[in-house]
Amino acid sequence: MIEHRPTAVEVQGLTKHYGSVVALKEVDLTIAAGEYFVLLGPSGGGKTTLLRTIGGFHRPTKGHVLLHGEDVTGLPPDKRPTSMVFQNYALFPHMTVMGNVGYGLSLAKVAKDEIISRSEAILEMVGLKGYGKRKPHELSGGQQQRVQLARALVLDRDILLLDEPLAALDAQLRKDMCLELKHLQEKVGITFIHVTHNQEEAMTVGDRIALIADGELVEQGSTRQVYEAPVARFTADFIGENNLFNGVVTSASKTKAVVDVGAGLISVDCREMSVSKGDKVSVSIRSELLRMSQMKGAATKNDPNSLLGTFSETVYLGLTTSYRVQLESGAEVTVRAISDETTDTAPKPGSKVRVAWKPGAPRLHVS
Repeated sequence: MIEHRPTAVEVQGLTKHYGSVVALKEVDLTIAAGEYFVLLGPSGGGKTTLLRTIGGFHRPTKGHVLLHGEDVTGLPPDKRPTSMVFQNYALFPHMTVMGNVGYGLSLAKVAKDEIISRSEAILEMVGLKGYGKRKPHELSGGQQQRVQLARALVLDRDILLLDEPLAALDAQLRKDMCLELKHLQEKVGITFIHVTHNQEEAMTVGDRIALIADGELVEQGSTRQVYEAPVARFTADFIGENNLFNGVVTSASKTKAVVDVGAGLISVDCREMSVSKGDKVSVSIRSELLRMSQMKGAATKNDPNSLLGTFSETVYLGLTTSYRVQLESGAEVTVRAISDETTDTAPKPGSKVRVAWKPGAPRLHVS
């Protein structure tokens, strides 16, 4: 298991200022050797700054970067066991694919025969066997990205840094390349640190994910943890399709809290967070965990595992269908279900409906 592997990267109290702008604020992070780790967050949140500081392209204002236990904070990129894959392909247009891949080895004075053999082997690994004599302009975007991957991997460094590597690709190619990157990392067995703002991309490739926003490390955990059990409200808002409610705790025990969200009461597990009556909190429920049913007759009093509202619209999305419900408080709730024959039997707009969930579905967050 990854948690038992030695540490590849350790970031201690990392802070980066650009004049009066604070790009990173006291970030602490540990990444295991052989792990596919994703830095996820909104644009401008600091994730690329963190990646480039790990790679030595930026000097931190304070804090330390340790690679395999060695403090490399003051070392330049070429003195670190890292290689970088940039968002723009950064290939030399006048060189062949083989020339681009072997360029770093040439600078390192590696023998020509070894450059050729290592470059050919790595091109085969990334699916470009036989492409060595082509020029970058003769390749597709996905192929050019594979060349850049090959150029980084051929250096035989054991930490690969990927800065938005799939951002320039179209949606379908991005999905294909996500799987290829994951399989490639499993094959070579080295540490990958991947920056993206795309949550689907992060979920596809990552063993673990760290959420970075406003220069701070918001939360980290396995892909399943951050999706199914987010601790921070920001995480619940950024990953997946969560319905978020602001409310006040009306009662609390060691295991359960009841929260008044304006449209009704929600019972939520609070074993991971201590709250008291009167506390302002947030509650999130993933849209796919909600079920909607049309009310028959007069509405009954809410129970703490459902809310009443008015059906507003159906949004067909192919595999899934979203149903929008307006709550009595004015807030809107999204219910998502697999599209099937029941899509045609959705309530008419204006119908009274009940939105319900199983106990344990709501998550509690400090507002």
